[in-house]
Amino acid sequence: MTTDRVYNVLFLCTGNSARSILAESILETEGKGRFKAYSAGSQPKGEVNPHALKELAAQGYPTAGFRSKSWDEFAEPGAPEMDFIFTVCDSAHGEACPVWIGHPMTAHWGVEDPAAVEGSEVDKGRAFAQAARFLKNRISAFLSLPLSSIDKLALESHLRQIGAMEGTTAKPAAAG
Repeated sequence: MTTDRVYNVLFLCTGNSARSILAESILETEGKGRFKAYSAGSQPKGEVNPHALKELAAQGYPTAGFRSKSWDEFAEPGAPEMDFIFTVCDSAHGEACPVWIGHPMTAHWGVEDPAAVEGSEVDKGRAFAQAARFLKNRISAFLSLPLSSIDKLALESHLRQIGAMEGTTAKPAAAG
């Protein structure tokens, strides 16, 4: 991997309405010039969750132009070739994904679904703020990786470690 090109990153979630949208906007901004971010879902809800847009705006990230779309768009001929694909929900992680052109590196960065939180607007806002914080921390760690000087095996290990950061939904492996 070299630093003289822009890397394409796809964030996957089942509904593509909250976590994957948050991650797309955060990486698109923080990785400007080095990364192009995308998001999609296996069963897109068809609209972006308004709480996701509200949280992005509160943190100063772009909110325009996002849409809930199927991951099939990124498996079609002519779609951008992905370098990295990160699942941000456990459901999408467990699903059979399309065959991705170019064999991108993948990792699971599971975060609790803020859209599933019930309660007051304050409770919902807090859940979206927490999800955005966890995703931003993962993205910051990802952006700090020396992509041009790290071998594939070490990079895969780092990507898995990032997925295990604070807020992970992944269950620890049983001792055996």
